[in-house]
Amino acid sequence: MLRLTRKVFVDLSIWMIGFGLLIGLIFPFFALSLGIPSSYVLTPWFFATCIAAGFAVGAMNIALARSVVGERLRLLAERMGLVAKRLQDMSQDDTPGRCTPEHCAIQVDSDDEIGDGARAFNQLIQALSLSIETETAVRTFTEMLVSELDVHQLTEQALALLLQHTGADGGAILIEVDGEIRVAASQGIGSAHTLANNDRVRSALRTERRHRVQLPEDLVVDGMLAQFRPKEVIIDPVRHKEVVLGAVVLASGQGFSAEDRNRLDVFERGLALALHNALLYDRLQTLAALDPLTGAYNRRFGMARLREEFRRAVRLNLPLGILMFDIDYFKRINDTYGHLAGDRVLSRVAKTARSVLREGDVLIRYGGEEFIAVLPAASLHDLEYVGERLRHQVDDLMLMDGDQSMHVTVSIGAAAYPDTDVEDETALVDRADKALYAAKSDGRNRLVIS
Repeated sequence: MLRLTRKVFVDLSIWMIGFGLLIGLIFPFFALSLGIPSSYVLTPWFFATCIAAGFAVGAMNIALARSVVGERLRLLAERMGLVAKRLQDMSQDDTPGRCTPEHCAIQVDSDDEIGDGARAFNQLIQALSLSIETETAVRTFTEMLVSELDVHQLTEQALALLLQHTGADGGAILIEVDGEIRVAASQGIGSAHTLANNDRVRSALRTERRHRVQLPEDLVVDGMLAQFRPKEVIIDPVRHKEVVLGAVVLASGQGFSAEDRNRLDVFERGLALALHNALLYDRLQTLAALDPLTGAYNRRFGMARLREEFRRAVRLNLPLGILMFDIDYFKRINDTYGHLAGDRVLSRVAKTARSVLREGDVLIRYGGEEFIAVLPAASLHDLEYVGERLRHQVDDLMLMDGDQSMHVTVSIGAAAYPDTDVEDETALVDRADKALYAAKSDGRNRLVIS
């Protein structure tokens, strides 16, 4: 339509009234063609009546257009203004606005251009809502990732957010440490520990590609009231600079939409970097805690572990034992065979001690040739058994320096809580130290229990 002004409804009014006036002027001549006598038609009164009728019809059409079309356009403009205000509020206070389809959508009640406009607007609101939701979720996810370096806490929190924002009913995060796959975090999956040996998980890690499994038979999700088999499972490798760090496993009873999968892609890019940093930090912490020669905890970290175990024993009323052992005549070994030979002796004795100690026990290089073994939940009988095994295994070592053999023995002092009445871990170490001194004074290569 030819534009006359910058306002559509003003243009529409001009055209409708003009058309009405034109019809009013033409109608008398049309009436003549129908056989109406000219004495009735060709009069000023008849012309005025027709023109007035044309004007009235044009005005009525304008009113109807403003009422029917204008109202819909006004509603669309109001909703657009509402969306703009919500976006402005978000940019100012950094909080997500309530611009969901429930709050901002327009009812589609016509199958024409107006309805098409409403549908397009609602689709825009839907896309905008998903975009805002994803942006908010990614921001929350990123803030959590950059503030957490502990692998366990990181994976637990990351998994909770992944479940929340992908609609998954259960999931797990697996990491690869020293060539082994471990379940770092799991939620809602029965027997999650079996995922480490699952063929599909290993295939996803080997191929470095996402696996989508429909109706898996080897995975069960723990629901609120019952266990059920998920409709779909996603197994996604987590990579950082082409290095596979682990995998994310998500299970859903409804299946995953394209939006869920796209959001998972965004989350995993941040997770990969954060997991890389956390694993690196964990390795550095481990290196800082270990004595490089023997692989045992150094004194600083080892005594901190002993303090933790002692407090745990007191709190839970559990026994706790320690073995303090010393390599007999170590100075003579250094003087006779040299310090390199002495280092080999220290390394072999520490390796032997680790082979004797139980899973969960802690080995500490206390200083020089002295070591402390911390045995949580160990009674005096356990201490005696482990201590004698250690003494005999060291005594049986075959250590060579060139063509010369070196015979090595250890003296061991043992103390246990609560059999020994002590107030703290320092006092327990002191009692074990006194028992060690007694073992050395009594001829060495023996175990003395305080």
